[in-house]
Formats: sequence, structure tokens, C-alpha cells
Amino acid sequence: MTRSTTRSPQDSPRAVQDPAPPLSHGLKQRHLSMIALGGVIGAGLFVGSGVGIATAGPAIVLLFAATGALVMLIMRMLGEMSAARPSTGSFSVHSEAELGSWAGTTSGWMYWLMLCAGVAAEATAAGTIMHAWVPFLPAYGWVAVFMVFFCASNLTAVKNFGEFEFWFSTIKVTVIVAFLVLGVLGILGVFGNAPGADNLTAHGGFFPTGAAGLAAGLLTTISGFAGLETVTIAAAESDEPRRNVVRAVRTAVWRIAVFYIGSMAVVVTLVPWNDPKVATAGPYVTVLDRLGIPAAGTIMQVVVLVALLSAMNANIYGSSRMAYSLVTRGQGPRFLSRVTNGVPAAAVVASCLFGFAAVIAGIIWPTTVFAWLLNIAGCSVLVVWFIVCLTQLKMRRRLERETPELLLVRMWGFPYLTWVALAAIVGVFAVMATSSDGRHQLVGTAVVVAALIVADRLRHRRDRRGLSTPQP
Repeated sequence: MTRSTTRSPQDSPRAVQDPAPPLSHGLKQRHLSMIALGGVIGAGLFVGSGVGIATAGPAIVLLFAATGALVMLIMRMLGEMSAARPSTGSFSVHSEAELGSWAGTTSGWMYWLMLCAGVAAEATAAGTIMHAWVPFLPAYGWVAVFMVFFCASNLTAVKNFGEFEFWFSTIKVTVIVAFLVLGVLGILGVFGNAPGADNLTAHGGFFPTGAAGLAAGLLTTISGFAGLETVTIAAAESDEPRRNVVRAVRTAVWRIAVFYIGSMAVVVTLVPWNDPKVATAGPYVTVLDRLGIPAAGTIMQVVVLVALLSAMNANIYGSSRMAYSLVTRGQGPRFLSRVTNGVPAAAVVASCLFGFAAVIAGIIWPTTVFAWLLNIAGCSVLVVWFIVCLTQLKMRRRLERETPELLLVRMWGFPYLTWVALAAIVGVFAVMATSSDGRHQLVGTAVVVAALIVADRLRHRRDRRGLSTPQP
């Protein structure tokens, strides 16, 4: 792999990119808004959040509020950088430009790993649901069907992907809004006796599991927001990248904050946090049963399946674009830079194959390889956010000095809130270090980060040797 000196006008002027064929620009503003929602609203909200409630109790609302505030700061930083320099590689390109290639390599491949692991987890859960409905095909057979279908859809024009994600996400958003409306009516006593504050205080108090429960629930809430960054990747393939990323970032954050925080507030107000069904059947099903909604379980199974497929689709898209950006900058196998009809076909196929391989690993080595992969993926978003903060601190000052007209979006309270976000991320790492599972995640993630940095250094050393070798 030789490193080109051709610079892309989309990316930061300090970033170096290969002259790969350009991607298409078929996404609209409505696509971007729903892509942002689709990548982050998956089964984690509809089912997985029940584990967080069972762990932290009613205090899960505060955890989601705190995590949501951190995510809002991160997305504001990403919006500032992406509006100034739209790029398929988003934060990976910006971090390479400002901090060095080690940062671009680390943040990019860690994010790719996180999204591919998400694809595997979502495909596995979707296959399990479909096998229960149509048992003649085993769960892994359904996984293969989903993988082939979404691989094919992502190999077509990006506009088609945007349409799929738009309608998938529309279904999810409609269900969440309906749930919030029904929940508020239930709290007001329309469906029986109003619960008041009983469920918030009567079962061990608002903090029933103490600091340990909050620490464990914190990791659940953070992983629930992972994937929102995909909107800044997709913006580069829209018709008006700068304007569209500004709108998408501004609207997606508050929508998701309302959906997550509002949903959790409704759940812990209407049902006891220690109801076993919250963790097993899921908080949405538990609440709908409490309100007497018929066929609640069946309805939510359909919604969960749609949510899984939507998040799977969005993660395949995001991972393929990140891989494409990395390899065009010389940070991966060159064959992955192949573009067909404006789509990075090789990167799409590679991301799908990795996701399917992870599913097989989950079948063969569920408690070793697959568990390790999910642990690393869960911590990857924190590494990415940390690098985003460092990048924004440096890029903002350079933009103010050199091209202030590109600052269409400005980070609030710069630089103080950026430092607050950095401190919060370090605090999460510290909290993780207090538990056995958290330490395992940190150690595994540190090993992967170190390997990526070493690989980047070795690549630079090889490139320098190639440049110093006399040409015949």
C-alpha cells in the first residue's frame, strides 16, 4: 500500500487520501434524520434497557439523562467538524488530520469493529425471533438470509439504502411515540388507578441498588446510544452535505434523548423496577400488559424484529463507509477500496462477512470469542468519543484561525464543555475499572488499541523505507 499525496476537497486539508472513485450523493435530508435514529434505536431500547432497569432501578432515568447529555456534547462536536469538512470517514479523517494517523487508524477501525459486532448481535437476535415463528429454518439460517438480503441492498444505490432505513425507522419512531402517549395516559389514570410515585419509591427507593447498580447500569445506557455517529458519515453522501449534517445533528440528538429518557420514565413510573418481566419480556411489553393493551407481546416482537433489522442495515452501511475511508487513506487492504456504481462494494461485502463470521463464532464459542468481541465493541465507542474530544479541541482552534466561515455549527461553551466531556469519559473508564467485567473490557480494548497503533507505526516505517529505496 502506497500512500497517495492527492488531497480530497471534502476532507480536512491536512488529511491525505488515495484518489479512489467518488461515492454517490443520493441521500436526502429525511434519509439522514432517520439513519441517525435507525442506527441507535434497536433492540437495546425495546428489550435490552430492561436489564439496565433491573440493575439500577428507577435511577436508570438519571443515568440515561446523564449519558444523553454526554452524547449531545459529542454529537455537537461531530456536527461542528463534519459541517466544516464533510467526509465519508467523519471523525476518523478529522482525527488523522489533527492528531496524526494513529488517531485516525484507531478511531476508525475501533468504530468499524463496534458496528460489525453490532451487526452480528442484531442478526443473531433477529434469527432467533424468526426461528420461533418459522421453525423449519434454523436460527443461523435466518441469519444468513438477513445477511444476504442487507448485503445486497447495501450494494445497490445508496438512495435505496436510505429508503429502506427511512421506512424501518419510521415504524420504530411511530411505536415509540404511541408508547409514550399511552404511557402518559396510564400515569394520569386513564387505564385504571394512577400509580403516582409509588413505583419510584416503594421498592427500595429511587436508588435501590446503590452505587454498584448505577455503575453497572451506566455501561448499559452508554451502549444504548452507540451508533448515532453514523449520521455524520452518511452526510458526505447527501445532496448538500454541510447543510444536511447541521440539520440532522440538531434534530437527532434531542429526538433520541426524548425517546430514551421519556421511555424509561414511563416504564419505572408504571411498573415496579423489580418486576421479573421487565428484564425477561422487556419493559415495553410489561408496560403494555399493565395497561391492558391486547396482544402486546406479539406487537412488540414484530417491532423488535423491525428494530433489529433496521439497526443491522444502518450498521452495515456505517461500517462499510468507515472501512472504505480508511483504506483509501492507506490504512487497510487496498482491495477494499473498490467502488461499483458509486457504492464501496468490496467494503460492504467485507463488513457483512465479518459480521457473519462473528455470528458463527457466537454459535461455536459463545462464552469466549463472541463474548470477547462484544466486550471490545462495548468499550470501543468510549475510545472513539475520547479521540473525538481531543480532535475537536485542536480542529476548532485551527478553523477559527484559518477558515472561521466554515464554522456553521459551534460547540457550546468551547472549550470548557469539551473538557467536561473528556472528564466524563475518563470517569466512565474509572467506573469500569471497579468491576471485574469492566476491567476485562478495558484490558481487551487496550490490547486492540495498542495493536492498531503499533500497526500504524509499522506501516509508516515501511512507507519511509519504500521512499528511501532508490528506484531502478
